[in-house]
Amino acid sequence: MRISIIVPTLNEGSSVGGLLENLREIHDGEIIVADGGSTDRTRQIAERAARVVCAPPGRGVQMNAGAAVATGDVLWFLHSDVRLEKTAVEAVKCSLRDPSVVGGNLDIRYGGDDWVGRTLTHLNRWRTRLGWFYGDSGIFCRRTVFDVLGGYQPWPVMEDYDFARRLLRIGKVVFLSEPIGVSPRRWRSGGLLATSWSWVVVQSLYWAGVSPQRLAHLYKAIR
Repeated sequence: MRISIIVPTLNEGSSVGGLLENLREIHDGEIIVADGGSTDRTRQIAERAARVVCAPPGRGVQMNAGAAVATGDVLWFLHSDVRLEKTAVEAVKCSLRDPSVVGGNLDIRYGGDDWVGRTLTHLNRWRTRLGWFYGDSGIFCRRTVFDVLGGYQPWPVMEDYDFARRLLRIGKVVFLSEPIGVSPRRWRSGGLLATSWSWVVVQSLYWAGVSPQRLAHLYKAIR
C-alpha cells in the first residue's frame, strides 16, 4: 500500500519545514507540496524534502493539483501546521486493510498545554462523531475513491467539509484515535471567541445555502 501525502501551502515558510522533517522521519513514500503562489521561502524550503507542484491559490484547487501527479494508492491531505506521531502511517495503512473502508481522519490534539487547547480537543471529538470534520484532521482516502468523487470542489472555503460529507456518503469512514497535533496559532492570533464565532457563522450560512464564494469574503472580514 503506497501512500502519497499532499500538503497545500501558501506562505507557510514558518511551518512547512517542520512538517516535512516530521514526515521524513516516519514516512518513506511520496510527499507532494502543492503551492498556491507563495511569496516567501515556502517553495525553497519544501523542495529540500518534497516534490513541489504549483497551482492557483485555493486549498481545493491545490490539493487536486497534488493528487493529479500523485502515484500512491492512498491520498493523505495534511495542513502544513500539523504534526504526526511515529505510529500514524501504520495506523492509516491498518485501517485501510478493511476493504470496506473508503477513507478517514485522525484525532485532533490542539497544541498549547492549557484549558483552551484541551477544551477545543474535546469539542472537536464531539463534532467529529456527528460527521463534521475538516482538513486539519488529516483526511485520507483511497485513490480510486478520490477519483470517483471527482476530488475537491474548487471553492475558496468549505471545500474540505464538502469533501468529507461526500466521503461519508460513498462508504465506510474511520475516525482513528491516532493523534494529529494541530498548531494553536489560529485561535491565538485571532482570539478564541472570534475564531469560534467565525466558524459558527460561516458553517451556519453554508448550511443556509450561501455560496462558498460569498462566504470567503465574509470569512476574511469576521476573522
